Order: sequence, then structure tokens, then C-alpha cells
Amino acid sequence: MGWFSSLFSKKETNPSSKPLVLSWFGTDIHSHLLPGVDDGAQTMNESIAMVSKMAALGFRQCVLTSHVKMDIYPNESHRLKNAFEQLKNEVEALSIPINLALAAEYYIDDSLLTRLAENDILSFGKERYVLMEFSFATPPVQEQKVFDAFLTAGYKPILAHFERYGYFHGSVEKALAYRKQGVFIQMNLNSLTGHYGVEVRKQAERLIDEFALDFVGTDAHRMDHLTHLEANLSLPYFRELGNRLMRNQGL
Repeated sequence: MGWFSSLFSKKETNPSSKPLVLSWFGTDIHSHLLPGVDDGAQTMNESIAMVSKMAALGFRQCVLTSHVKMDIYPNESHRLKNAFEQLKNEVEALSIPINLALAAEYYIDDSLLTRLAENDILSFGKERYVLMEFSFATPPVQEQKVFDAFLTAGYKPILAHFERYGYFHGSVEKALAYRKQGVFIQMNLNSLTGHYGVEVRKQAERLIDEFALDFVGTDAHRMDHLTHLEANLSLPYFRELGNRLMRNQGL
């Protein structure tokens, strides 16, 4: 545990402290706001409410990263594009002050390299970032092959919510190794609140302590994810993030 983690080993908040303003990051790169395509927002009304809350929290841009996972969420790009256009039109009609961008959160499974070969990949930013995730239950076995294939094709992989993979807990060495390979590391902001449990919070703190972090995101699936985050922005590690530059700010 780093010195900063030792100093704030207990979850605490100081009512007089100034909360982190999320406009500091500018762009949220991980969210599930498209209606009815995965386990995120289910209706257009839910989507609009969450997009409005994103804007109220200070985000100027939100990247919509619906799950793409063989058999469970086999979302084809055209389906996500159709849902995105509908949501974008509604947001513009309501004059909600936020820019929306479309991407996806790709589960590393047997279908992903096929999608790459078929040029069926939704990326974001001029850097062609692609958000990817591992299984929470078992360590990855083919991630190096996948990462290499995407890097060779000119994409820049981002590993979603590294801190939530229990088999990596206690160390950020894997995150550092992936970064050396050219893979970027994303952390969920709510991990710092204890929303996913104590061990996930500690791992998120390690990422900050060891400077092993490139992007942050809300990973918002429901409105309560955003309201819970808002209520905890005075926690010490959020104040520390307010002193760090993230790649979100360059989007």
C-alpha cells in the first residue's frame, strides 16, 4: 500500500472539503446509456435522465460504450448506431448541453478477433481507442493475442475497470505490464466510493498511488450510479484525482 493509501486507509469524508468537480475530466469514456441494448438504461426516458445528469455533473462529452459480448449481448454495430442516432436526436431536441460519442465495451471472447477482421469495431477519439473488458470470474488467457492484433490494426486498447478483477487484487503489476505493451488502463470512479466493495476500493487506490492509471469513467448503468458518485466526491482520493491529468482531458 502506498503512502497516500496508508494515510487514508479508512473511507472518510470531510464535510468542509471541496468536492471534485467532474468537469475536470471533460469526457466520460465508459457508460451504458443507450436504451434497451444491454444491462444499462432500458428506456429512452431513462437514457435522457442520465444524459441530463451527466451534463449537470459537468461532463461536456460522454462516450456510450454498450456491452458487446457473444451470446449475452451480441450487439452488432448497426444496432448500436441506430439506437445512438435516436438518443442523439432526442438530446439535441431537448438542448441538453453535452456531446455524445458512440463506441462499445468489448468482452474479450472468441468473437472479438472475428469482429476485428470484419472491420466491425466501434472506436472513439482520433486515437481510435477501443474499450475492452475481461471476465470477472477467471483470469484472461488470450488477451495478449487480442491486444497485439488491435495494436497492429492501428487501434489503442483500453482495459476497462482494472480494479474490479479480483484475481489481480493486491498488486498493479499487471496494469503496469499492459501499459508497457501499449494498453491503457481505465478505473471506475465509483470504485473509490466502496460501491463495488472494500477490496475493489483498495485496488483503485493502488492504481492512483502507483500512477498506473490513464482514464477514468463512470461505468454508469443506472441513475443511482451517478447520484452515489455525486454524493461521495469529497472523499480524499477524489481530491487526489483532481491533481492528476487523465487522458480523458485530451478527448
